[in-house]
Amino acid sequence: MQKITKDILKQIYFLRPAESHKYDFGLLLVVGGGNFYTGSPALAALAAFRSGVDMTHILAPRRAADVIAAFSPNLAAYPFKGDWFDNEDLPTLLTFTESAKTVAGDKTAVVIGGGMGRSEETKEAIVSYLRQASIRAVIDADGIHAVSSVGGEGSNGVAVIKDKNFIFTPHAYEFFILTGRDVREANFEEKIKAVREEAARLGCVIVLKGHQDIISNGQEVAVDSSGSPFMTVAGTGDTLAGIAGSLLAQGIEPFLAAQAASYINGKAGEAAAKKYGAGMTAMDLIEEIPNVIK
Repeated sequence: MQKITKDILKQIYFLRPAESHKYDFGLLLVVGGGNFYTGSPALAALAAFRSGVDMTHILAPRRAADVIAAFSPNLAAYPFKGDWFDNEDLPTLLTFTESAKTVAGDKTAVVIGGGMGRSEETKEAIVSYLRQASIRAVIDADGIHAVSSVGGEGSNGVAVIKDKNFIFTPHAYEFFILTGRDVREANFEEKIKAVREEAARLGCVIVLKGHQDIISNGQEVAVDSSGSPFMTVAGTGDTLAGIAGSLLAQGIEPFLAAQAASYINGKAGEAAAKKYGAGMTAMDLIEEIPNVIK
């Protein structure tokens, strides 16, 4: 087991060549949102920008896309047809994915799940996308529920993500939903063992969010002790997913990207909490990301 320190940033950020061009540092697709949770994909995309990605494309149901596009000129948002993501929207998302790979090559990634809802139609469409798309992914929130429930173990859901080296970012209950193992009352060593074993079984990287984040690729385990109790505020999971997606899109391998994202998110949360205490928001955390990287 290794402890994550600020030295991890030296493995991520280097002096950029003077002749750098747009998309040299990635294009991230962010898929999420719905009629109620409109902010999730915006927070993920803004956190991705602050952690260095060149461009984000947000795809969301129409109301969420319209809100997001009006929120910031930095955010490009494309609307799906209906009030939630379903199989009718798959061709659009797959086209965006292929277009992203055309312009950015292997410097592409997707963050999927935040605020999407848990209707059967949405879960089936998420799993269908992950089956068909060849792209590095961060799967969060409702995306975790989708791959865990559609078809069940060995069928459409978990079988789709097995051995694809995706990054999952569950809290303890979502970890139970994903793996069937309840670690909410477990001690720290038991949690470490469970995360390592499940990451190995699924062939993925897992970031178990908590007082100390536990990150494993099934072989190695890293622990991140950064963060603040004030990070219970809504949206800090979205920022973590956005940072991880940003690093994937910049070409960082998944286990290292997950570790660095946990550290950056936690340290930015610490800095925001020092300024605002119980009044901090996820937007405050996002504004601290460049300071952490510096």
